[in-house]
Amino acid sequence: MSESASDPAFSSEVADDYDALLVPMLFEPYAEAAAKRLANIEDGSIREVAAGTGVVTRAMARIVPSTVEITATDLSPSMIERASGIGTARSITWEPADVMALPYGDQSFDAVVCQFGVMFFRPKPAAFAEVVRVLRPGGRFEFSVWDGLEDNEFADVVAASLAALFPDDPIMFVERVPHGYHDADTIRADLRAGGFAADPTIEHLALTSRAATSADVAMAFCLGTPIRGELERRRAGCLPEAVRVATAALDERFGPTALAGRMSAALVSVSSP
Repeated sequence: MSESASDPAFSSEVADDYDALLVPMLFEPYAEAAAKRLANIEDGSIREVAAGTGVVTRAMARIVPSTVEITATDLSPSMIERASGIGTARSITWEPADVMALPYGDQSFDAVVCQFGVMFFRPKPAAFAEVVRVLRPGGRFEFSVWDGLEDNEFADVVAASLAALFPDDPIMFVERVPHGYHDADTIRADLRAGGFAADPTIEHLALTSRAATSADVAMAFCLGTPIRGELERRRAGCLPEAVRVATAALDERFGPTALAGRMSAALVSVSSP
């Protein structure tokens, strides 16, 4: 099953916190790298799935030639509303769409791009099959996934602090979902099962994540991700406590201001049959 647009993870409030706090800290540093991988496409069309609030979309609008049409989609209408409200350097198309059932004809796009969304697809081979279906022969699927928690310091510290907050029912979302899909053999097998015959290239890119304060990092994870729903399901009204606990753990590891943490992701590229 895909994520549900009615899930609290996709509320407008989460979309606002996600864009204001999490995007600059984690996603923006990788957005330009994603767009540059598509800069050699001179015409045709690109479709972005799981676009979120449009950080990669905005980078593509700047970097990809204007002769290339860009369609950016996300399952959550709240994310699309926030993204389209921010706008882009040139005109692109914004549409809500579920990668598990794309509302497009066969062989409609020259490239499909997805930054840090693949980890949420369920089941992944079925999502990859939809990508194969809408790609033209020889088209490219470019996506990124986070490496393990040990290579992503902010996420690691927050995850450990929140697990300790509920020892009898620890929150495993960070380890299980965003940082749980990085094994190269698993990725290759799922792509093959989805219909990609070519062997993907997988490049690991380590960057530095920066934040003004430890509280910014804690709020980004606790309020701007599905962790928010996990916390509220465990105990109503516990969000302020979770932010305090995560902030204290980050203070101890990085200090309270001018934080810098290592982060790492895998950039995957594969051609359609």
